[in-house]
Amino acid sequence: MARHDASDLAHSLGRLAEVVCRHYLSSGHREGRYWLVGDVRNTPGRSMYVRLKDSPKGVAGKWTDAATGEHGDLLDVIRESCGLIDFKDVADEARTFLSMPPPEPEPRCQEPLRPAPSGSPEAARRLIGMSQPISGTIVQAYLRERGITDLRGTGSLRFHPRCYYRPDEHAPTETWPAMIAAVTDLDGKITGAHRTWLDPRSRNKAPIDTPRRAMGDLLGNAVRFGLGGEVMAAGEGIETVLSLRQVLPDMPMLAALSAAHLAAILFPDTLRRLYIVRDNDPAGDGARDSLIERANAVGIDAIVISPALGDFNEDLCALGIEHFRQKSRMQIAPQDVARFMALAA
Repeated sequence: MARHDASDLAHSLGRLAEVVCRHYLSSGHREGRYWLVGDVRNTPGRSMYVRLKDSPKGVAGKWTDAATGEHGDLLDVIRESCGLIDFKDVADEARTFLSMPPPEPEPRCQEPLRPAPSGSPEAARRLIGMSQPISGTIVQAYLRERGITDLRGTGSLRFHPRCYYRPDEHAPTETWPAMIAAVTDLDGKITGAHRTWLDPRSRNKAPIDTPRRAMGDLLGNAVRFGLGGEVMAAGEGIETVLSLRQVLPDMPMLAALSAAHLAAILFPDTLRRLYIVRDNDPAGDGARDSLIERANAVGIDAIVISPALGDFNEDLCALGIEHFRQKSRMQIAPQDVARFMALAA
Protein backbone atom coordinates (compact mmCIF):
# COMPACT_ATOMS: atom_id res chain seq x y z
CA MET A 1 0.00 0.00 0.00
CA ALA A 2 1.42 3.39 -0.95
CA ARG A 3 2.22 5.84 1.82
CA HIS A 4 -0.39 8.38 0.65
CA ASP A 5 -3.06 5.64 0.61
CA ALA A 6 -2.23 4.81 4.23
CA SER A 7 -2.43 8.49 5.17
CA ASP A 8 -5.81 8.89 3.44
CA LEU A 9 -7.22 5.80 5.17
CA ALA A 10 -5.94 6.92 8.58
CA HIS A 11 -7.52 10.35 8.03
CA SER A 12 -10.86 8.79 7.02
CA LEU A 13 -10.81 6.54 10.08
CA GLY A 14 -9.93 9.54 12.27
CA ARG A 15 -13.12 11.32 11.19
CA LEU A 16 -15.01 8.35 12.68
CA ALA A 17 -12.65 7.79 15.59
CA GLU A 18 -15.27 6.99 18.21
CA VAL A 19 -17.12 4.57 15.90
CA VAL A 20 -13.81 2.85 15.09
CA CYS A 21 -12.98 2.55 18.79
CA ARG A 22 -16.38 1.12 19.67
CA HIS A 23 -15.88 -1.56 17.02
CA TYR A 24 -12.20 -2.52 17.39
CA LEU A 25 -11.56 -1.45 21.01
CA SER A 26 -14.86 -2.60 22.47
CA SER A 27 -13.30 -3.34 25.89
CA GLY A 28 -12.82 0.40 26.45
CA HIS A 29 -15.08 3.39 26.97
CA ARG A 30 -15.29 7.10 26.20
CA GLU A 31 -14.10 9.58 28.76
CA GLY A 32 -14.26 13.22 27.67
CA ARG A 33 -12.34 13.69 24.43
CA TYR A 34 -10.64 10.30 24.63
CA TRP A 35 -11.36 6.60 24.32
CA LEU A 36 -9.70 4.68 27.16
CA VAL A 37 -8.73 1.00 26.93
CA GLY A 38 -6.00 -1.30 28.24
CA ASP A 39 -3.93 -1.55 25.06
CA VAL A 40 -4.05 -1.63 21.27
CA ARG A 41 -5.00 -5.33 21.37
CA ASN A 42 -8.32 -4.44 23.10
CA THR A 43 -7.41 -5.58 26.61
CA PRO A 44 -9.62 -4.05 29.33
CA GLY A 45 -7.97 -1.19 31.21
CA ARG A 46 -7.21 2.53 31.05
CA SER A 47 -3.56 2.96 30.09
CA MET A 48 -4.14 3.57 26.36
CA TYR A 49 -6.00 6.67 25.20
CA VAL A 50 -7.24 7.52 21.71
CA ARG A 51 -7.94 11.12 20.69
CA LEU A 52 -11.52 11.33 19.39
CA LYS A 53 -11.50 14.90 18.01
CA ASP A 54 -8.91 17.07 16.33
CA SER A 55 -7.26 19.52 18.72
CA PRO A 56 -4.10 21.66 18.94
CA LYS A 57 -2.46 18.65 20.68
CA GLY A 58 -3.04 16.28 17.78
CA VAL A 59 -5.42 14.86 15.21
CA ALA A 60 -8.30 12.49 15.87
CA GLY A 61 -7.37 8.82 15.83
CA LYS A 62 -3.87 9.17 17.26
CA TRP A 63 -3.29 7.04 20.35
CA THR A 64 -0.68 6.54 23.05
CA ASP A 65 -0.25 3.75 25.60
CA ALA A 66 1.01 5.43 28.76
CA ALA A 67 2.16 2.10 30.22
CA THR A 68 4.41 1.05 27.36
CA GLY A 69 5.12 4.21 25.35
CA GLU A 70 3.56 2.66 22.23
CA HIS A 71 1.74 5.05 19.92
CA GLY A 72 0.16 5.07 16.49
CA ASP A 73 -3.00 5.67 14.49
CA LEU A 74 -6.23 3.77 13.84
CA LEU A 75 -4.64 1.62 11.14
CA ASP A 76 -2.36 0.27 13.88
CA VAL A 77 -5.46 -0.41 16.00
CA ILE A 78 -7.00 -2.46 13.19
CA ARG A 79 -3.75 -4.35 12.59
CA GLU A 80 -3.20 -5.34 16.22
CA SER A 81 -6.80 -5.93 17.30
CA CYS A 82 -7.44 -8.15 14.24
CA GLY A 83 -4.06 -9.91 14.36
CA LEU A 84 -3.08 -8.78 10.84
CA ILE A 85 0.45 -8.37 9.51
CA ASP A 86 0.30 -7.44 5.82
CA PHE A 87 -0.58 -3.79 5.06
CA LYS A 88 -2.84 -4.99 2.24
CA ASP A 89 -4.96 -6.94 4.75
CA VAL A 90 -5.09 -3.92 7.09
CA ALA A 91 -6.13 -1.64 4.21
CA ASP A 92 -8.79 -4.10 3.02
CA GLU A 93 -10.23 -4.31 6.55
CA ALA A 94 -10.23 -0.49 6.86
CA ARG A 95 -11.95 -0.06 3.48
CA THR A 96 -14.56 -2.66 4.43
CA PHE A 97 -15.25 -0.83 7.69
CA LEU A 98 -15.50 2.51 5.86
CA SER A 99 -17.70 0.98 3.11
CA MET A 100 -15.17 2.11 0.53
CA PRO A 101 -14.80 0.39 -2.84
CA PRO A 102 -11.64 -1.65 -3.39
CA PRO A 103 -8.79 0.20 -5.11
CA GLU A 104 -8.52 0.11 -8.86
CA PRO A 105 -6.38 -2.84 -9.93
CA GLU A 106 -2.88 -2.07 -11.09
CA PRO A 107 -2.49 -2.13 -14.89
CA ARG A 108 -1.32 -5.58 -15.86
CA CYS A 109 2.28 -5.69 -16.94
CA GLN A 110 3.00 -7.36 -20.25
CA GLU A 111 5.89 -9.29 -18.74
CA PRO A 112 5.06 -12.19 -16.42
CA LEU A 113 6.17 -11.93 -12.80
CA ARG A 114 9.72 -13.12 -12.66
CA PRO A 115 10.64 -15.83 -10.15
CA ALA A 116 12.21 -14.42 -6.99
CA PRO A 117 15.72 -15.68 -6.22
CA SER A 118 15.53 -18.74 -3.99
CA GLY A 119 15.84 -17.85 -0.30
CA SER A 120 15.66 -14.09 -0.95
CA PRO A 121 13.60 -11.53 1.01
CA GLU A 122 11.32 -11.18 -2.03
CA ALA A 123 10.74 -14.96 -2.07
CA ALA A 124 9.92 -14.75 1.65
CA ARG A 125 7.42 -11.92 1.08
CA ARG A 126 5.71 -13.88 -1.70
CA LEU A 127 5.47 -16.99 0.50
CA ILE A 128 3.87 -14.99 3.31
CA GLY A 129 1.51 -13.35 0.82
CA MET A 130 0.34 -16.79 -0.35
CA SER A 131 -0.28 -18.00 3.21
CA GLN A 132 -3.40 -17.60 5.33
CA PRO A 133 -4.34 -16.95 8.98
CA ILE A 134 -3.71 -19.85 11.38
CA SER A 135 -7.14 -20.00 13.03
CA GLY A 136 -8.70 -23.44 12.56
CA THR A 137 -5.62 -24.87 10.80
CA ILE A 138 -3.03 -27.50 11.67
CA VAL A 139 -0.79 -24.68 12.89
CA GLN A 140 -3.25 -23.94 15.68
CA ALA A 141 -3.51 -27.67 16.45
CA TYR A 142 0.29 -28.03 16.49
CA LEU A 143 0.67 -25.14 18.94
CA ARG A 144 -2.10 -26.50 21.16
CA GLU A 145 -0.27 -29.84 21.34
CA ARG A 146 2.66 -27.88 22.79
CA GLY A 147 0.54 -26.14 25.43
CA ILE A 148 0.23 -22.87 23.47
CA THR A 149 -3.46 -21.98 23.47
CA ASP A 150 -3.52 -18.18 23.90
CA LEU A 151 -2.76 -16.91 20.39
CA ARG A 152 -3.46 -13.20 20.86
CA GLY A 153 -1.01 -11.02 18.99
CA THR A 154 0.24 -13.81 16.71
CA GLY A 155 -0.51 -12.11 13.39
CA SER A 156 3.09 -12.76 12.36
CA LEU A 157 2.23 -16.48 12.05
CA ARG A 158 0.58 -17.85 8.91
CA PHE A 159 -0.42 -21.22 7.43
CA HIS A 160 0.50 -22.68 4.05
CA PRO A 161 -1.26 -25.96 3.14
CA ARG A 162 1.30 -27.15 0.58
CA CYS A 163 4.69 -25.60 1.24
CA TYR A 164 7.58 -26.90 -0.88
CA TYR A 165 10.31 -28.89 0.82
CA ARG A 166 13.42 -30.20 -0.90
CA PRO A 167 15.94 -32.19 1.19
CA ASP A 168 18.81 -31.25 -1.16
CA GLU A 169 19.38 -30.12 -4.72
CA HIS A 170 19.37 -33.67 -6.05
CA ALA A 171 16.17 -34.83 -4.30
CA PRO A 172 12.61 -34.43 -5.60
CA THR A 173 10.45 -31.67 -4.18
CA GLU A 174 7.85 -32.61 -1.55
CA THR A 175 4.93 -30.61 -0.17
CA TRP A 176 3.87 -30.45 3.47
CA PRO A 177 1.61 -28.11 5.43
CA ALA A 178 3.70 -25.51 7.23
CA MET A 179 3.67 -22.78 9.83
CA ILE A 180 5.05 -19.66 8.17
CA ALA A 181 6.45 -16.91 10.41
CA ALA A 182 7.15 -13.42 9.10
CA VAL A 183 10.56 -12.01 10.00
CA THR A 184 10.44 -8.21 10.20
CA ASP A 185 12.78 -5.30 10.91
CA LEU A 186 12.19 -2.55 13.47
CA ASP A 187 9.92 -0.69 11.01
CA GLY A 188 7.72 -3.74 10.42
CA LYS A 189 9.05 -4.46 6.92
CA ILE A 190 9.13 -8.17 6.05
CA THR A 191 12.74 -9.23 5.49
CA GLY A 192 12.42 -13.00 5.71
CA ALA A 193 10.32 -15.99 6.65
CA HIS A 194 10.67 -19.08 8.82
CA ARG A 195 9.03 -22.38 7.85
CA THR A 196 8.08 -25.22 10.20
CA TRP A 197 6.78 -28.17 8.17
CA LEU A 198 4.05 -30.14 9.95
CA ASP A 199 2.60 -33.66 9.87
CA PRO A 200 -1.22 -33.45 9.75
CA ARG A 201 -1.57 -36.93 11.27
CA SER A 202 0.57 -36.44 14.37
CA ARG A 203 0.08 -32.65 14.70
CA ASN A 204 3.84 -32.48 15.20
CA LYS A 205 6.75 -31.50 13.02
CA ALA A 206 6.90 -33.35 9.73
CA PRO A 207 9.09 -36.49 9.62
CA ILE A 208 11.76 -34.92 7.40
CA ASP A 209 15.45 -34.22 7.94
CA THR A 210 15.18 -30.45 8.52
CA PRO A 211 11.59 -29.54 9.49
CA ARG A 212 12.62 -25.94 10.20
CA ARG A 213 14.23 -23.57 7.72
CA ALA A 214 14.60 -19.80 7.44
CA MET A 215 14.97 -17.62 4.36
CA GLY A 216 15.69 -13.96 3.64
CA ASP A 217 17.58 -11.40 5.71
CA LEU A 218 17.55 -12.51 9.37
CA LEU A 219 20.46 -10.65 11.00
CA GLY A 220 19.12 -8.08 13.44
CA ASN A 221 15.52 -8.94 12.60
CA ALA A 222 13.00 -11.29 14.23
CA VAL A 223 9.52 -12.79 14.39
CA ARG A 224 7.61 -10.27 16.51
CA PHE A 225 4.62 -10.66 18.82
CA GLY A 226 3.11 -7.37 19.99
CA LEU A 227 4.30 -3.81 19.41
CA GLY A 228 7.68 -3.00 20.92
CA GLY A 229 7.75 -0.52 23.80
CA GLU A 230 9.95 0.18 26.79
CA VAL A 231 9.82 -3.46 27.96
CA MET A 232 10.40 -6.47 25.73
CA ALA A 233 11.41 -10.14 25.92
CA ALA A 234 13.62 -11.86 23.35
CA GLY A 235 14.32 -15.56 22.83
CA GLU A 236 15.44 -18.03 20.20
CA GLY A 237 12.54 -20.24 19.12
CA ILE A 238 8.98 -19.33 18.20
CA GLU A 239 7.49 -21.99 20.50
CA THR A 240 9.81 -20.91 23.35
CA VAL A 241 8.67 -17.30 23.15
CA LEU A 242 5.00 -18.20 22.69
CA SER A 243 5.22 -20.41 25.79
CA LEU A 244 6.25 -17.43 27.90
CA ARG A 245 3.44 -15.38 26.34
CA GLN A 246 0.96 -17.87 27.81
CA VAL A 247 1.62 -16.29 31.21
CA LEU A 248 2.80 -12.83 30.02
CA PRO A 249 0.37 -12.28 27.12
CA ASP A 250 0.71 -8.49 27.04
CA MET A 251 4.50 -8.26 27.03
CA PRO A 252 5.95 -7.58 23.56
CA MET A 253 8.28 -10.42 22.56
CA LEU A 254 10.39 -11.55 19.64
CA ALA A 255 11.88 -14.82 18.42
CA ALA A 256 15.28 -14.43 16.77
CA LEU A 257 15.24 -18.06 15.47
CA SER A 258 18.76 -19.02 16.63
CA ALA A 259 21.26 -18.25 19.38
CA ALA A 260 23.54 -16.36 16.98
CA HIS A 261 20.69 -14.20 15.72
CA LEU A 262 19.43 -13.61 19.27
CA ALA A 263 22.82 -12.15 20.17
CA ALA A 264 22.53 -9.75 17.22
CA ILE A 265 18.96 -8.41 17.56
CA LEU A 266 18.49 -4.68 17.03
CA PHE A 267 17.03 -2.66 19.91
CA PRO A 268 14.07 -0.29 19.44
CA ASP A 269 14.80 3.28 20.52
CA THR A 270 12.03 2.99 23.14
CA LEU A 271 13.52 -0.09 24.86
CA ARG A 272 14.54 0.35 28.51
CA ARG A 273 14.31 -3.20 29.92
CA LEU A 274 15.05 -6.41 28.04
CA TYR A 275 14.20 -9.90 29.28
CA ILE A 276 16.56 -12.45 27.75
CA VAL A 277 14.69 -15.75 27.37
CA ARG A 278 17.63 -18.14 27.30
CA ASP A 279 17.75 -21.75 26.23
CA ASN A 280 19.57 -24.02 28.67
CA ASP A 281 22.58 -24.95 26.52
CA PRO A 282 26.06 -23.55 25.68
CA ALA A 283 24.75 -21.63 22.67
CA GLY A 284 22.10 -20.04 24.88
CA ASP A 285 24.77 -19.04 27.38
CA GLY A 286 26.79 -17.35 24.64
CA ALA A 287 23.78 -15.42 23.32
CA ARG A 288 22.91 -14.36 26.88
CA ASP A 289 26.39 -12.98 27.60
CA SER A 290 26.61 -11.11 24.30
CA LEU A 291 23.14 -9.62 24.65
CA ILE A 292 23.76 -8.47 28.23
CA GLU A 293 26.94 -6.70 27.13
CA ARG A 294 25.27 -5.00 24.15
CA ALA A 295 22.20 -3.94 26.15
CA ASN A 296 24.17 -2.53 29.07
CA ALA A 297 26.38 -0.57 26.67
CA VAL A 298 23.37 1.46 25.50
CA GLY A 299 21.72 1.84 28.92
CA ILE A 300 19.17 -0.98 28.63
CA ASP A 301 18.53 -3.06 31.75
CA ALA A 302 18.99 -6.74 30.79
CA ILE A 303 17.33 -9.44 32.90
CA VAL A 304 17.93 -13.13 32.19
CA ILE A 305 15.09 -15.59 32.72
CA SER A 306 15.98 -19.28 32.57
CA PRO A 307 14.01 -22.51 32.13
CA ALA A 308 14.12 -25.37 34.60
CA LEU A 309 14.56 -27.81 31.70
CA GLY A 310 15.91 -27.29 28.18
CA ASP A 311 13.68 -24.39 27.14
CA PHE A 312 10.45 -22.71 28.16
CA ASN A 313 8.24 -24.89 25.98
CA GLU A 314 9.62 -27.97 27.72
CA ASP A 315 8.83 -26.29 31.04
CA LEU A 316 5.27 -25.44 29.98
CA CYS A 317 4.54 -28.97 28.75
CA ALA A 318 6.24 -30.79 31.65
CA LEU A 319 5.32 -28.55 34.59
CA GLY A 320 1.83 -27.37 33.60
CA ILE A 321 0.60 -23.80 33.24
CA GLU A 322 0.26 -22.92 36.94
CA HIS A 323 3.68 -24.21 37.99
CA PHE A 324 5.14 -22.53 34.90
CA ARG A 325 3.41 -19.27 35.84
CA GLN A 326 4.92 -19.31 39.33
CA LYS A 327 8.41 -20.15 38.04
CA SER A 328 8.20 -17.29 35.55
CA ARG A 329 6.78 -14.86 38.11
CA MET A 330 9.84 -15.25 40.34
CA GLN A 331 12.12 -14.09 37.51
CA ILE A 332 10.15 -11.01 36.42
CA ALA A 333 10.45 -7.54 37.96
CA PRO A 334 7.46 -6.88 40.28
CA GLN A 335 6.25 -3.91 38.26
CA ASP A 336 6.18 -6.06 35.14
CA VAL A 337 4.30 -8.86 36.90
CA ALA A 338 1.55 -6.35 37.66
CA ARG A 339 1.61 -4.93 34.13
CA PHE A 340 1.97 -8.01 31.95
CA MET A 341 1.21 -11.25 33.79
CA ALA A 342 -2.14 -12.94 33.20
CA LEU A 343 -4.07 -13.91 36.32
CA ALA A 344 -4.55 -17.61 37.05
CA ALA A 345 -7.78 -19.05 35.68
